[in-house]
Amino acid sequence: MSLFYALAGWGLAAIWLSRLSGAAFGMRKVPDITRPEWSRRPATATGDARVSIIVPARNEAAEIERALTSLVGIDYPNFEIIAVDDRSSDATGAIMERVAASAGGRLRIIHVHDLPPDWLGKTHAMWLAASEATGEWLLFTDADVIFKPDALRRAILYAEHERADHVVLFPRMIMKRAGERMMIAFFQTLFVFGHRPWKVADPKAKDHMGVGAFNLIRANCYKAIGTYQRLRMEVLDDMKLGKLVKESGFAQRNVFGEDLISIRWAAGAMGVVNNLTKNFFAVLSYRWPLALISCCGLLLLNLVPFLGAAFLHGSARVGYGVALLSMFAIYLGMSRKSDIPAHYFLLHPVSTILFVYTMLRSMLLTLGRGGVTWRGTFYPIAALRRGMV
Repeated sequence: MSLFYALAGWGLAAIWLSRLSGAAFGMRKVPDITRPEWSRRPATATGDARVSIIVPARNEAAEIERALTSLVGIDYPNFEIIAVDDRSSDATGAIMERVAASAGGRLRIIHVHDLPPDWLGKTHAMWLAASEATGEWLLFTDADVIFKPDALRRAILYAEHERADHVVLFPRMIMKRAGERMMIAFFQTLFVFGHRPWKVADPKAKDHMGVGAFNLIRANCYKAIGTYQRLRMEVLDDMKLGKLVKESGFAQRNVFGEDLISIRWAAGAMGVVNNLTKNFFAVLSYRWPLALISCCGLLLLNLVPFLGAAFLHGSARVGYGVALLSMFAIYLGMSRKSDIPAHYFLLHPVSTILFVYTMLRSMLLTLGRGGVTWRGTFYPIAALRRGMV
């Protein structure tokens, strides 16, 4: 039996070491557009590609003014902002109009009062705005993202230089509580397993990327992949947009940008749990067997190394220790790109249990209700399954 435990430990060590080596060497390939070479200002307004910035919002009264004001203040010379008030029941629409009145014509508001059949509210809002956009580039972003003035200018300069069709800029996560840092640190570690950002630029790799805070895509590429009509019932619309771009053979890139854009994703550990409850079962294609297998996999990869190192003896525990050291090294590397200290590695078992709870909660609530309630609208699971990309 001790031989079995030892072999299992070395198996886990091999898995973690493979991800560590990939992240250690691969992440260096992901550019950082805060570097000086991407700070050049356009000489004149003429010749700069026009960008249409699209902001869907539903009941975002607490955040929308700050987000839109930051967009109005960007220093790129040729852009328009199209913000969509998607059936808000709070003051979101009125706040949008107030910001637009002082935006010098840069900001246009669309008010949606009714949702057509077989559409999610957010995907419909983005499709509607994009259909009226005049830019050569479309930037899809969220209603709670804060932009620094040079964020768009740097991203466009990089995209044009690289001849990219789709550029994803990773946001800086604003975290104010230990629970947020713990959960987001785990999410980032999980992300390294599921998606390899350093492989996104490789046309031969299947790895793709999409982030709701910053999806910059050429208008002709957006039309070629079928627009948001292809994604009309996709809860994970941002990642699936990236998937369509990559599978269609277009050039995709992702970049770091420190605090060029920033967002507070959730308040506290349970805020992260609540935000992910809507999405997790969608990640697993609304299949309960896959959800249960994934829960077991999460526990095996993330919790068993701690248990093995703590309770086994002698040489049987060495592999588990190597797995933990690899895991800690990943946390250490992530701490250089985020505000999460490496010692949050010690809370990894707690976040593992909370993520498994979130996955099971997402599955049980979706199956029990027969669908997902998102921003006050109920979407049946049968329709969500039919609309998956």
